[in-house]
Amino acid sequence: MRTLIKTQSKRGRRAAVAVEFAVIAPVLLAIVVGLIELTRAYDAQNLLQTAVREGARFASMDRTDMLQSGQTANSKLTQDVTNFLASSGFPASAVNVNIVSADDPTQVFNLDDPANDLQLFQVEINVPFSEVSLTPVSEAYDYLMSASITFRNGRATMSQ
Repeated sequence: MRTLIKTQSKRGRRAAVAVEFAVIAPVLLAIVVGLIELTRAYDAQNLLQTAVREGARFASMDRTDMLQSGQTANSKLTQDVTNFLASSGFPASAVNVNIVSADDPTQVFNLDDPANDLQLFQVEINVPFSEVSLTPVSEAYDYLMSASITFRNGRATMSQ
């Protein structure tokens, strides 16, 4: 009789554990997936900030001998930022880089124009969240991840 009671109570406990796991597992899975997605979004934002800072740093340096024949500083900055983000897993076609005047963000800032020397400019990068998300994002919940920085077009020479 004792062994019958012990086996019945063991089966009952196993069944209770299985039911508890069935209730808790989806919640734990949702939390884990949410944390992974949040980490990916944070990492993507950090990469955007790094790219915009490095792009603006290039623009504030002496660009002599850095540009290819016929290449403008604006196109070089855009290409470098896009390549950096593409090497980090962003689709290059989704990266939008804007170089605008800090005083009037509707005006494109020409880095090569001598009239713009020592003027403030802003580099902005936009990427849709759906392009960096690991899970599908509906159009209604998609938004632009962006980063921007303001620098001076100083053309500081590099020391050797």
